[in-house]
Amino acid sequence: MTKNMGTIDRGLRAIVGILALLGAFVFGWFSGWVVWVATVVGVVMLATSALGNCPLYGVIGIKTCKT
Repeated sequence: MTKNMGTIDRGLRAIVGILALLGAFVFGWFSGWVVWVATVVGVVMLATSALGNCPLYGVIGIKTCKT
């Protein structure tokens, strides 16, 4: 699996993922079905950030990494 995400992209995704999960489970920013949406968004953002590869970027042809 080749990386297609740059450092800034990965960092922003990690921050959004952490905030989504914190908002869903710690701070109580969301309620009802939105908690589940925030959980899925948070997990997907953290996973793509950790792997450095976004499947949607591959389909669209976007590459934000330098190499």
